[in-house]
Amino acid sequence: MRAELLKNPVFAMAATQFDQVADFLELNDEIRERCKWPKRLITVTVPVRHDDGSTRVYFGHRVQHHLTRGPVKGGLRFHPEVDLGEVAALAMWMNWKCALMDLPFGGGKGGLNCDPRLLSVGEKERITRRFTMEMIPFIGESIDVMAPDMGTDEQTMAWMLDTYSTHAGHLVPGIVTGKPVNLQGSAGRTRATGHGVAFLAGRALSKLDIPVRSASAVVQGFGNVGTFAAETLAAGGTRISGISDVTGAFWNDKGIPVDKAIEHVRRTGGLQGFPEADPIDPDELLVQECDVLIPAATGGVIHGGNAARLKCRVLAEAANGPTTPEADEVLRQRDEIFVIPDVLCNAGGVIVSYFEWVQNLQRFRWTEREVITRLETQLEGAFNRVLHFAGRHQLSHRTAAQAIAVHTVGDVKAQRGLFP
Repeated sequence: MRAELLKNPVFAMAATQFDQVADFLELNDEIRERCKWPKRLITVTVPVRHDDGSTRVYFGHRVQHHLTRGPVKGGLRFHPEVDLGEVAALAMWMNWKCALMDLPFGGGKGGLNCDPRLLSVGEKERITRRFTMEMIPFIGESIDVMAPDMGTDEQTMAWMLDTYSTHAGHLVPGIVTGKPVNLQGSAGRTRATGHGVAFLAGRALSKLDIPVRSASAVVQGFGNVGTFAAETLAAGGTRISGISDVTGAFWNDKGIPVDKAIEHVRRTGGLQGFPEADPIDPDELLVQECDVLIPAATGGVIHGGNAARLKCRVLAEAANGPTTPEADEVLRQRDEIFVIPDVLCNAGGVIVSYFEWVQNLQRFRWTEREVITRLETQLEGAFNRVLHFAGRHQLSHRTAAQAIAVHTVGDVKAQRGLFP
């Protein structure tokens, strides 16, 4: 299984990052091995009857990296290219993210190899409910708590909650997070990740003595995270010069009206044909001059071929794994670029998911203002810890963030010991 996981390029990247951090921390072989490999890799078949009467079998995966510090936490994605190795990598990164944020969770991730764009609402519901039933032996409020991810949303979580609760015989709101507010979801959850990205970008600009109101930003990926990041930055006065999604990339030196871009996407389903900016090659968008570059789509978009050409002052990694190890080597030599690594930058979602889980366990609801204030406080603390650790040990921000996280997990494993 180790060899199979390492054949996946995304898991190989996560493993390489871990090995570098483990070398720095001088972890002993036992702790290194126990921290690196996931506790559970679960694959299930999900047979679903489609609207036309045909039946198709999908494959669903769930990886639980560690339960040492608490139940695992992580998203569930619907995407035609879902792969067990990629899911395992995302679970590992989530593990470090939770540890860095000092949340009582381990990392988890899941996915089904379906294309939600080609499915009816009824087909998506049947896929979700069948997958949930297959996963019931492995999930629970104290075992594994899922959340929305690529291709899923609060409706997906509502179906999961209902399926699990029907099986349990009573409402179990803490089985998922990111669910509708009227099903005991949390205020502020939808905007949490994007708001957190914008908040940390602002903190980085402050460290560089760049006023937020005179800054410019490029957002690659105009989905949920990218939209809220752009909206929050624009509300603070930052000029959004470039945006993109799978349908196209657009540039406007004078600034893109984010509200109009959001309305265009709502109306047409994508940015294609957006009249308030000029089309630009998506690859070239990433290397335009700006103060903040936010890759908020897929992994590996910052690579050895374009890292040297970046013209941003802050690289705010809203996506998971947007920067390859080859690009990291280049960025380590470029002191003028302030990198906010993904395990820190996009942690807003899991922080507010934690808040939602706590509210569910307590049967007590917080206001959106309370949620966002607590979110910013948590991010501020982690941001300062990473910068302090990086400065003290002369490390990149990524290595510092992961070192703090891996050290936290390693310490708990050592304290709990190894059950015979």
